[in-house]
Amino acid sequence: MDNRIFGYARVSSADQNLDRQLDALGRFPVQRDQIYADKASGKDFKRPQYQRLLRRLREGDVLVIKSIDRLGRNYREVLDEWRRITVDRHAAIVVLDMPLLDTREQLDGITGTFMADLVLQILSYVAQLERENIKQRQAEGIASARLRGVRFGRPALERPDSYSDVIKSFEGGEVTRQEAATLLNVSTSTFDRWRRADTTGFDRSPSVRPL
Repeated sequence: MDNRIFGYARVSSADQNLDRQLDALGRFPVQRDQIYADKASGKDFKRPQYQRLLRRLREGDVLVIKSIDRLGRNYREVLDEWRRITVDRHAAIVVLDMPLLDTREQLDGITGTFMADLVLQILSYVAQLERENIKQRQAEGIASARLRGVRFGRPALERPDSYSDVIKSFEGGEVTRQEAATLLNVSTSTFDRWRRADTTGFDRSPSVRPL
């Protein structure tokens, strides 16, 4: 049976477009019905289409991807997955954006293998480093915004005009806690938070929660 050529494409979220990767795979060429694509994070390999692809991949087959970060972004797991495909399954991998990462023919024997492994390790490391830097920049941006007084999350609920009257009724035993919350059209937890704020002078509003 002839060896088959598969393609794999990935973007991180549902609103991102796969077209650029699909076009590149098609030009290789990879047949459209042999391309698997996920819209999922690259932090691990627990992706439905990728796992379907692996179940079909056998010795002599070729897996084509646009760039190494489409395979994954976790440095150690990308290296393990690469060797699982090329060494354990004896399939080949072609990375279109990096011609050195083409295991169909290893030039100069062991030297070619060494060069491919070296380039892979560098690219995988850079991919994970960029992912970690993005997270750090996001965290630093949120921290800076908080220092400037920016609030995240839902806006705090304003107490309605009837709040004082309802509190008096509650404190006088005329209505229960649940009834008071219903009269104010809020949850009992919001009612309790407002009551604590009356006592402490500090409103633990959900508007200060991180995203």
